[in-house]
Amino acid sequence: MNDFNLEIGMAKETQTRVTEKNIATEYGSSGSVEVFGTPAMVALMEESAARAVDKYLPEGFATVGIHLDIKHIAATPIGMNVTANAKLAGIDGKKLFFDVEASDEKEKIGSGTHQRYIIELDKFLEKVEEKNKHY
Repeated sequence: MNDFNLEIGMAKETQTRVTEKNIATEYGSSGSVEVFGTPAMVALMEESAARAVDKYLPEGFATVGIHLDIKHIAATPIGMNVTANAKLAGIDGKKLFFDVEASDEKEKIGSGTHQRYIIELDKFLEKVEEKNKHY
């Protein structure tokens, strides 16, 4: 148990369909190959991790991604569904550690680890706004 009532093992699954909007060519990450983009896979993994814990945090708190170590190991064509799973594997104060994995309808397409940090939303947004004033 910790200050935020989060528990190891909390998990969430999210899903998306591969379309022309989330293929590698849309992100500029893969020449002319029209398959599910690595940035889209990573975003889906991050979404799963955030959804696994954010709703359990006190009002005014959220998490932000701070580190990724991801492998994209198989291509997924347009039309297939991709499912990402995130499982809370460790807690160190406000730092959260997740095991993440993504699969299409045929096979595992990616896996790795992801870290998120618990923030106090108002303070975080104040810092962002202050940064924007000096830009």
